[in-house]
Amino acid sequence: MVELTDSEREILLIGRDLMGRLLSSEDWLPAAFSASGPRSGRQFQVYSDGLERFCVASTVLAGGAGLTVAQPAVFELMGVVSGSISRTAGAGEGRLLRPGMIEALGSGRTDSINLFNPDTDRPAIAIHVYGGGISQLARCEFGAGGAKTGWANGEGDPPYDIFSIQTEIKS
Repeated sequence: MVELTDSEREILLIGRDLMGRLLSSEDWLPAAFSASGPRSGRQFQVYSDGLERFCVASTVLAGGAGLTVAQPAVFELMGVVSGSISRTAGAGEGRLLRPGMIEALGSGRTDSINLFNPDTDRPAIAIHVYGGGISQLARCEFGAGGAKTGWANGEGDPPYDIFSIQTEIKS
């Protein structure tokens, strides 16, 4: 998608279509990137583009959990895989997103966003495509009182890159 055009508008249009196809099934996301913590919100880096043109992340929110994320000034596509997520940007009103729903947002925003799972009995999972490498994005759990930098990936679960994907395809 990022090699087809430099136009952010076209990337968001193409990306919205591709995200819709991705969200049509829940079983493609590896367990390492979809594990919720007890009563917490976590973000995993699923794919890391070596040229930092984009990255793919998953957000996993335990039942009733929330996460505040510093919003970078890059485009974002967000689609809900399972559960429900309330998304509030800055001091604005929240929008409830359900499975299959997609938000496409242009660059230039720098507000933080609040993501919250209103369902107390099951986790919620969303996929994000950000228009850049954002590995140092600050994140904090609601009520946790501090920001964490980096991703929730474990040592044995680094993000995919073009080389690891090619290796898996050949295997």
